[in-house]
Amino acid sequence: MIRAAIVGLGWWGKTLVEAVHGKSDKIQFVAANTRTRAKAEDFCKERKIDLRDDLDAVLKDAKVDALVYATPHSMHEEHIKRAAAAGKHVYVEKPFALKVASAKAAIDAVKKAGVVLGVDFQRRFHPSVGEIRKRIKDGSLGTLTFAVGEVSSPGGLALAKESWRVNPEETPAGAMTGLGVHLVDGFIDLIGEVDEVYCVNTRRAAPLVDDTTVFTMKHKNGVVSINNCTLASAASYCIAVFGTKGIAETTRPALDTFRFMPVPDKGGPHATAQPETIENKGFNPVKAGLEAFADACSGNAKFPVTFEQIIHGVAVFEAIVESAKTGKPVKVK
Repeated sequence: MIRAAIVGLGWWGKTLVEAVHGKSDKIQFVAANTRTRAKAEDFCKERKIDLRDDLDAVLKDAKVDALVYATPHSMHEEHIKRAAAAGKHVYVEKPFALKVASAKAAIDAVKKAGVVLGVDFQRRFHPSVGEIRKRIKDGSLGTLTFAVGEVSSPGGLALAKESWRVNPEETPAGAMTGLGVHLVDGFIDLIGEVDEVYCVNTRRAAPLVDDTTVFTMKHKNGVVSINNCTLASAASYCIAVFGTKGIAETTRPALDTFRFMPVPDKGGPHATAQPETIENKGFNPVKAGLEAFADACSGNAKFPVTFEQIIHGVAVFEAIVESAKTGKPVKVK
């Protein structure tokens, strides 16, 4: 059992804790540190989590194996370095970093310390996404042509003015940092590295943040992925990958349903075939991500998001932010 400390107990930090509290035999939260103690005292007391005022006290605690960070994005490099220096494994909320230089510095610290690093790209672990990955790898889709990602949330409509999430320095390019980075990582995983991006970012309804972000990624293998994100609509998540032999997709509003629609053998260009459907209801990808991290900490498996993918994902993110500012396509460096 990996004994973890949660750092940052806003709504997502609490979500991470709740995903495994009393539900996992691989990881448990035993300590916590947060900027606003009063907002977390009751939560920690009810779950018998030792709430500390000082992060250093957590880092020095021999009973803590790993740090899980749900903190502002600009703090990730510093926090990862401190955990690594203390010999603690580290799991960090996305985006991993806002700049490539910061990502590289954090990963260098992890490599030097020899600790495990995990990133909260929990949708990689969903079995519906796994089915898409399987159909790509086994050739069921044929030659890939393009992909579509759509993710939405009403979160931008209710953000408080004192929230760090309304700071454009922490959340550049609108819906990218909260939502779009999942699509970036997802398509790096499914399709491969990205050569060029183009982004359009706007504010339609949210009072304090740019809420609607659309970006296109041209992957190095020639596949184009089109991605649509908004912080001003009902919660939904779906992705689809198109190929010469069919379409593999998840269906709205969640990832619960996987569907494969093959190209029929006969009937002309407009003919359709009976789709294959697989239901994966009730799966908790947040728990799965934390348990995959715990497995890596225990030496049972490698965490599936590689250092190279983490750095490339940040490079893509940085290029999308630049494109949103300039209104022009940007090559990924």
